[in-house]
Amino acid sequence: MEDTGLFSGILATIIGVCIGLPVFILFVWSLFWAYRDAERRGKSGCLVALLVFLLTWPVGLIVWILIRPGDKLSGY
Repeated sequence: MEDTGLFSGILATIIGVCIGLPVFILFVWSLFWAYRDAERRGKSGCLVALLVFLLTWPVGLIVWILIRPGDKLSGY
């Protein structure tokens, strides 16, 4: 009976890593993307990345996408 508990613990760990790791990678990628996007648009990249981080990701990312100014390079 002890082996069943060990197996389920290992299985739960594997599933947690398979789900958690891609979410963590997406989180870090979105911070870098928001930073670069803000800098390209003439805004503070650090402040925008902090906004994305502190506003309970992915809500912060959605807020930035909705309020970001027009592209500085295209003149909009």
